[in-house]
Amino acid sequence: MTELRTPHLTNIQMWQSWKEHGDLEAKKTLIENYLPLVDYVTNRMAIGLPKNVMKDDLASNGVMGLIDAIEKFDYMRGLQFETYASWRIRGAIIDGLRQGDWVPRSVREKAKRVEDAYQHLEQKYMRSVTDAEVSEYLQISEKEFTNMLQDISIATICSLEDPIREEESETRMSLLVDDKAKNPDHKVHEFYLKEQLAKGIERLTEKERTVVSLFYYEELSLSEIAEVMSLSPSRISQLHSKAILRLRGALAKHKEQLMQH
Repeated sequence: MTELRTPHLTNIQMWQSWKEHGDLEAKKTLIENYLPLVDYVTNRMAIGLPKNVMKDDLASNGVMGLIDAIEKFDYMRGLQFETYASWRIRGAIIDGLRQGDWVPRSVREKAKRVEDAYQHLEQKYMRSVTDAEVSEYLQISEKEFTNMLQDISIATICSLEDPIREEESETRMSLLVDDKAKNPDHKVHEFYLKEQLAKGIERLTEKERTVVSLFYYEELSLSEIAEVMSLSPSRISQLHSKAILRLRGALAKHKEQLMQH
């Protein structure tokens, strides 16, 4: 994914020096060695964001996420730091975007309407619903629905990064990425959460599943996915939005149950 600098100490020795002896120089070296991760995550997330969002601002928040990851990472667990740090960096960038209120209220309201529509219709019919059915439910034309998806495409970038509970950092997507990263106290909740995610993914169309797989697992950008699938970037953006809103709808009921515990 990224090329890291070769330090005078081995990687494990640096982690030992920092974690066991509080060596600030080792911490500084770790930060410097893993800075390419910040560039990598920032470049991926910058695609599709509004032009008023400055890349330097994303990177600044990303560095804070990297520092947080280095401070909290347990190297003794044998996990891959790059994976853990990438999600911490991504989370810090998203927190910064949220604080900047980069998504207008009208866009959030549109996203919620579509999410609610998918949740209601797919629970009612127990299958993937068509654009025509969603449009009819929303009492708009299919063209208006397509335009709505385009409007809310930027709002769906963060969707799977929402915390399972407001006071926790564990996210829905982190459960899919790293099985070892889960909190033991919530194994039962996470089992049912994954079950709901699996059901939601089953109801995605083939193209929507492909977009989700390429974006979140193969880590391609939306423009790269467009090239792979021979579709326009705007079409890929719409497929991504629909996929994420379907999944959010599938998870909404389970999230309400979690909040009650």
